Amino acid sequence: MFWNPPKGGDGDYQFKHPLPEVPHSLRIYEAHVGMSSEGEPNVNTYEKFADEVLPRIKDLGYNAIQLMAVQEHAYYASFGYHVTNFFAVASRSGNPDGLKKLIDSAHSMGIVVLIDCVHAHAAKNVLDGINMFDGTGHQYFHEGPEGYHADWDSRIFNYGSYEVLRFLLSNLAWWLEEYKFDGFRFDGVTSMLYKHRGVGHAFVAGYDEYFGLQTDMDAAVYMMLANDLIHDIRPGCVSIAEDVSGMPTLCRPLSEGGYGFDYRLAMGIPDFLIKVLKTSDHDWSMEEMCGTLINRRNMEKVIAYCESHDQVTLNPKP
Repeated sequence: MFWNPPKGGDGDYQFKHPLPEVPHSLRIYEAHVGMSSEGEPNVNTYEKFADEVLPRIKDLGYNAIQLMAVQEHAYYASFGYHVTNFFAVASRSGNPDGLKKLIDSAHSMGIVVLIDCVHAHAAKNVLDGINMFDGTGHQYFHEGPEGYHADWDSRIFNYGSYEVLRFLLSNLAWWLEEYKFDGFRFDGVTSMLYKHRGVGHAFVAGYDEYFGLQTDMDAAVYMMLANDLIHDIRPGCVSIAEDVSGMPTLCRPLSEGGYGFDYRLAMGIPDFLIKVLKTSDHDWSMEEMCGTLINRRNMEKVIAYCESHDQVTLNPKP
């Protein structure tokens, strides 16, 4: 979809409501706009989500929404994780004005809106993506096997390139300034942190697994720059890292030598809750339950979903 409307008409949406104060305790509703329609076999729109779904989210007591699949992607079944255009709104659910109305409506209810940000990799598509944009394989990505994620069938950014840093950092600023998002849930942080992309590693053998030649220092610097930038542009901006490795200092301030994220996703809790629901309460292990709930780094804030899209894809049967 090409979107270049004249000023004063469609395409010149004016935000009416101030940015909400970010709550101290987040209660996040994860949502995929396209899949949110009820009773209709179609892809839902941003405007219908704002009119029909947002009031229900508010009534349920949530104070934040995490929107999935906002960045344009060609493969719908990828849940938005094979991004083809980082500066375009997913057109299946409408145009940019519709998304702006959704965010503005959420702000009117005091709800902060987070975008599921995919900067860990990009679609390998050539015709409608940025792969080989200048005719080469190394404009944005590593050349050769280092630039290809076999498990995800996608390209991996070269975070040591200044042009890649400019591209990704400006992308973060653009979502904050143009669409008034209140924060980011950074997807695939584990893949970014390590040259082995976290594949085949359990991270139980000590600190050597975190700090060594397999640590991607270029990606680490990018994440530090990203957190510094977004918190400067939007005071109170929420940054959440999807990391399963337990990288130390991930959620400590830059002033302490950390990465600057506000929260880490507690990835094990939703899976554990699914396990609990499938077993009799007579078989519950209180030791395992307590251990799972308090498994976090010292002085680190975490976010845990009761259920997220990971459980939907991994547990399709009721």
